[in-house]
Amino acid sequence: MVINTRKSCCLRIGPRNNASCLPLSLSNGIVIPWVAEIRYLCILFVHSRIFKCSLEYAKKSFYRAANAIFGKIGRIASEEVTLQLLKSKCLPVLLYGLEAYPLTKADLHSLDFVISRFLVKLFVTKIWKL
Repeated sequence: MVINTRKSCCLRIGPRNNASCLPLSLSNGIVIPWVAEIRYLCILFVHSRIFKCSLEYAKKSFYRAANAIFGKIGRIASEEVTLQLLKSKCLPVLLYGLEAYPLTKADLHSLDFVISRFLVKLFVTKIWKL
């Protein structure tokens, strides 16, 4: 089987996730590195005692999409239009792939904070500019 060594890496999940591991080498002498996080299909998996994903990349992508929309429509569109655009274009970016990951309470609060923070920022900016 041919392995693309530029795209391949190893990640350790389990009770001994911090233990140092010997490098894996292929038959042609190329070494596959051990890493602390892997990005696969825009989901960031991190080494931990249990299966865990990092939500930082999703949050960053949500802010990027929401700021792009808000930068284009600014204060021209109504609140209803802005909310509908955020709901249809930005929430899928934030929630992508989370159905396969068991969210903790802290993860839920973190995602809730991202959404509420942006909505508060949006409405305070609209009210302030009136």
